[in-house]
Amino acid sequence: MKNTIVFIFSICIMISCTGNTIYKAPENLIPRDTMISLLTDMHIASASKPIKTVKNRRDLNYMQLVYDKYKIDSLRFEQSNTYYTSRIDDYDKLLKSVRTNLEVIASQYQVEKNTRDSIKRKEKELLKKKADSLTPKKSIEAVKDSLIIQEDEE
Repeated sequence: MKNTIVFIFSICIMISCTGNTIYKAPENLIPRDTMISLLTDMHIASASKPIKTVKNRRDLNYMQLVYDKYKIDSLRFEQSNTYYTSRIDDYDKLLKSVRTNLEVIASQYQVEKNTRDSIKRKEKELLKKKADSLTPKKSIEAVKDSLIIQEDEE
């Protein structure tokens, strides 16, 4: 009897959990290309939340800036995101595009950072060479040489 109740209960749970709900597209659906750009910017915004600004602030709401950039509100995003997530294969492709965008942006910033670092390294090397050429030993020798030249002229 106990096994029968467990069996019936298990079947009821399995039947009720097979919800492959695919929602209808909302009236104001965000287009797929825009959604990719939007999610890319949202990932960047969420990653930059713990970073301090120039004025040492961390309490900025970057998501609102993203919504303003795309002229949408959070409700429209939520409805569109729910629609896209109900189509899991399409959403997976969408997220792969977002990941590709993020990787491209990261590589561009890495190239820029490497360029700046190499310029700073070259500047330091030049300053070091210049400083080495003006070391006290060499300047003392230069003064001695100029004194010797002056004595010879007299």
